[in-house]
Amino acid sequence: MAIPTAVKVTPPRIEPFDVQRLRKDFPILQTRINGKPLVYLDNAATSQKPQAVIDSLVNYYRHENANVHRGLHYLSERATKAYEEARRKVRAFLNAKEEKEIVFVRGATEAINLVAHSFGRHFLKTGDEVLITGMEHHANIVPWQMLRDEKGIVLRVVPIDDAGELLTGEFQRLLNERTKLVSLTHVSNALGTVNPVRNLVALAHRQGIPVLVDGAQAVPHMEVDVQSLDCDFYMFSGHKVYGPTGIGVLYGKASLLEEMPPFQGGGEMIRSVTFEKTLFADPPLRFEAGTPDIAGAVGLGAALDYLTGIGRDRVAAYERELLGCATEALEGIPGLRLIGTAREKSGILSFVLEGVHPHDLGTVLDQEGIAIRAGHHCAMPVMQRFGVPATARASLAFYNTFEEIDRLIWGIIKADRMLS
Repeated sequence: MAIPTAVKVTPPRIEPFDVQRLRKDFPILQTRINGKPLVYLDNAATSQKPQAVIDSLVNYYRHENANVHRGLHYLSERATKAYEEARRKVRAFLNAKEEKEIVFVRGATEAINLVAHSFGRHFLKTGDEVLITGMEHHANIVPWQMLRDEKGIVLRVVPIDDAGELLTGEFQRLLNERTKLVSLTHVSNALGTVNPVRNLVALAHRQGIPVLVDGAQAVPHMEVDVQSLDCDFYMFSGHKVYGPTGIGVLYGKASLLEEMPPFQGGGEMIRSVTFEKTLFADPPLRFEAGTPDIAGAVGLGAALDYLTGIGRDRVAAYERELLGCATEALEGIPGLRLIGTAREKSGILSFVLEGVHPHDLGTVLDQEGIAIRAGHHCAMPVMQRFGVPATARASLAFYNTFEEIDRLIWGIIKADRMLS
């Protein structure tokens, strides 16, 4: 039986992008699930890793494993060099001014918590306001609620419209003399909406308000220049940008990091310690207490090298074509409703299918070897805004193909006939 014409995916004419060659760099993409080739469409949750990243981890543990900074022996010097070289790569990748503006953390969640506890506790007082948006991941909601409960700050929320776009007029209206920080996502993990971050930062800065940007869903899919954005904090997770889990980055303007107290206490982040007093190290070490994830940083550096080598502009162009075709195909399925139809979107497709629970849909697709996500995506306020308990979410990466979109469409049609 043929797929209905309305949902058939036809690859457009684009600049040559050898996706089949690139797919060979990812060993896991050769996996078969239930006897069928894996179609991995859960990239917003975590991305797969190229062989170059896997090799970098093995090489580090096989040839360089030692603790960093404190040792004078050969292996420690090798490990320190590799760790700090990863920091240099991140600085270049984000176009930060200085390496001391790059702090290694466990992921975007820890980075936001670091800012909430260090910047928030130090600079905010009762009655001060933090402005977030209605499309935030829980990681950019809960830390501010915890600070609210501890210090009595006020949390304000910028609403979104039916397309999942930020109401910029409301954003401007909510900015006032009590606003002491704006904290917003660059790309919504539940909707795919790309926020106009540069413009929003400029609006906040006119009133002297610093801005934090959660870039976890942006960095894998577009070029990010923190100097051009002029944001005060930016963070991302390594595992979403083809790197290892357990490593992430907080970028902060040096002038702010230098005024912020440490997030944690222990070794590495000190200049000197007596029983009477401790003097803390300068950033970034001030915020990297204890033994860091050295191998994770090395692997992250390899991932950024890999992505840069492909060309982030080429990745973005290819993913836009994938998104356009997938969107058109999904819209052609009767009873399917896309959740998130912003004019500027990244490769995230959240949807509900009439009469079919997203979890059941995800189960049927898994039987076909197709991996998607089903649930609230750690964005329960977004689900409440659109009046759904959960969505199915297919999220794209540059190693996905138009043929895989075909298989997704077939799988959804099959699930609809089985379950509705």
